[in-house]
Amino acid sequence: MESYEKISPIGEGTYGVVMKCRHRDSGQIVAIKKFKESDDDAQIRKTALREVRMLKQLKHENIVNLLDVFRRKGKLYLVFEHVDHTILEDLEKHPNGLSDHREHGVVRKVMYQLLRAVDYLHSHNIIHRDIKPENILVSSAGVIKLCDFGFARTLAGPGANYTDYVATRWYRAPELLVGDTEYGKPVDMWAVGCIFSEILTGQPLYPGDSDIDQLYRIMKCLGPLTRRHMEIFLKNPLFVGLRIPDIGKLTPLEAKVAHVSPAAMAFLRSCLIYNPDERATAKQLLADTYFTADGWHARFEAEFAKVVAHDEYGAPAVASAAASKGGHRKKGGGGAGNAAGKKEDSSPPTHPITFPQPQLPAGSGPSPPSSFNTAGPAGGAPAPTPAAGGAGARKPSQPASVAAAAGSSSGMAATAAATPGTAPGGSTNAPASRQSQNTLLQGLFGRKAANNGAANGLMFPKIQPNHERAVSRGGAGE
Repeated sequence: MESYEKISPIGEGTYGVVMKCRHRDSGQIVAIKKFKESDDDAQIRKTALREVRMLKQLKHENIVNLLDVFRRKGKLYLVFEHVDHTILEDLEKHPNGLSDHREHGVVRKVMYQLLRAVDYLHSHNIIHRDIKPENILVSSAGVIKLCDFGFARTLAGPGANYTDYVATRWYRAPELLVGDTEYGKPVDMWAVGCIFSEILTGQPLYPGDSDIDQLYRIMKCLGPLTRRHMEIFLKNPLFVGLRIPDIGKLTPLEAKVAHVSPAAMAFLRSCLIYNPDERATAKQLLADTYFTADGWHARFEAEFAKVVAHDEYGAPAVASAAASKGGHRKKGGGGAGNAAGKKEDSSPPTHPITFPQPQLPAGSGPSPPSSFNTAGPAGGAPAPTPAAGGAGARKPSQPASVAAAAGSSSGMAATAAATPGTAPGGSTNAPASRQSQNTLLQGLFGRKAANNGAANGLMFPKIQPNHERAVSRGGAGE
């Protein structure tokens, strides 16, 4: 850590702590995650190894960038780019939701970039399994970065079993809630739908207090579970002696998510389908009329490409692994430090998601992009400052710190630099070579751990599902 100057804490989670730091030589602001225990701890070792292996090979404009990895005195450090804040912080400032104005709103821009990241992961046969507002970072330039890959994993063949104890409860798909261990990419798409509803309205769609309550809330809105889900529920030993309360009269989705466009409602419904095989994929949603009507997606892609090109040109040099002595990144609030559960200023932000007009040297680099994101609450009008504890305000029991305690990765670098070789359309980079990855991992974890498993051309550790745990916002303490 001698190479870094500590600036402020970002958050603390189950597996580690995160600090906002400045590299002493380059001046680059980073987020450094230090795992709490020594790497002799089996669970921490597995989680760290998984996150390192994932992020060392996943390079995309909408996925947080891992800059460096090293170990000091038995502790593992991860150095991440530092990103300005999280979507959760924007939601706390705007309890009535963000603007979905066709040209000047925020929602489409957030969702389009989130889907680009998810589509990239799914195209590499990887599921994230913990998509939630705390894990969606927003740079000062408006670039969305998906983070926290501690529970991500590559998919095996058909019929493979995975742990059902992942994902924050509020964003957990029905198949996970009932205990189905044969699931796949659709679990991420259910979470995308829940997040879409939340940023439209400002409130969680299904904020259950327990798994039973979560199922009840979903069924109250969407009707009875499928036969398969009910069979798994009844056979699950965790639910012996329990039953789901009578749902009575349904509260339709249109009543819970009111005053949205027909295109937005159709988009939402396509994510919240009980049968995972019938849920929309990320690729399908990127081509949905919600984005493509009036050529919005084409205009956005053009502006996004300019921002990415500018960030790549103006990004500070990344400290090399050899020069770095400290690094680690943590889960929780964004660079603003909301991971501690501290309530942000409720006044309307001057950015959420606005591209600045940077000054470049005359005649050098790409032209700075025009503003392509306009901050603002739902409807595009400035939101009134909510009274403390007033209606619509997030309760103290629902802070960002709960997710941070789950180890949610946030606080990455405001320099949302484009990854060389990755086109704005989301084309993939060739993964790092197996030999170089093994060399790195052997140095950090030892030869046995570094050689522990490979799948689909990407290296991942053999994680035992029954050892995984996910502490969730809205579900801490499970």
